[in-house]
Amino acid sequence: MSAHTLAGALADDGRRRIFAAVVLGATSASVIAERTGLPARVVLTGLRRLRDAGLVTGTDGALTVDDGWLREAARDSRPPDDADPAVDPVLRTFLRGDVLVGLPAQRGRRRVLLAHIAERSFARGTRYPERAVDDALKTWCAAGGSDHATLRRYLVDERLLTREHGVYQRL
Repeated sequence: MSAHTLAGALADDGRRRIFAAVVLGATSASVIAERTGLPARVVLTGLRRLRDAGLVTGTDGALTVDDGWLREAARDSRPPDDADPAVDPVLRTFLRGDVLVGLPAQRGRRRVLLAHIAERSFARGTRYPERAVDDALKTWCAAGGSDHATLRRYLVDERLLTREHGVYQRL
């Protein structure tokens, strides 16, 4: 099952309430209806949809959550960690390949990450128009860990790039 299936199964408020009741120990449709305040018909329809998605298993009176499937779905949805173990732990934490998954809050760690990005994206002494800088930084931001404008600003603030009249250069 995919994360898409999970999201679809839990997109409805009634199904979320039904799922929550099963998570909290309700083992039959009548107990779920009592705990959620939902009509029996809505509960039965919601249970069928949750069973079809693989979230709930068992029959009425012995309903349970397939928590093994949830753990598997969580593992499968994480980006692969293909960073070289010999690489700086900061890079291992905040990069997946050449994609940024987050920005460190601590300035020292952020500088390590920004220096790596600058080194991999820009040649020393070459002048880049702002559009070229944005295009190079957008590829780092594909996973939504940050946006290219924030990266560009940090690179300039940390003096890894200079900016003069809309032209950037790596120091």
